Amino acid sequence: MEFGEILRKARLAKGYTQEEMAEKMNMSREAISKLERNRVALKAADFIRWFQVTDMPQIAAAMVCGADITSLTHLLNNLPTLLQAIGAAFALPILSIF
Repeated sequence: MEFGEILRKARLAKGYTQEEMAEKMNMSREAISKLERNRVALKAADFIRWFQVTDMPQIAAAMVCGADITSLTHLLNNLPTLLQAIGAAFALPILSIF
């Protein structure tokens, strides 16, 4: 499995440049770039540290458990809309009483 794109998205979601990420990971910017482009193998220690630095341990846990990260991300991005729809479904019968 190639993790580069997921690593890149996690870094960008946190708002870090490759230089900032490299500093936080105690790596060179070139090493960060190679990881994000799948040019080098991702070590378990770097995997864990990456998601600690980006404050996204839930993504790491989901990946380890074999969850489809694309589907999980889509669900989380659409969660507010889903919750509004659920709330509306419960609110309409109550509002019709008044």
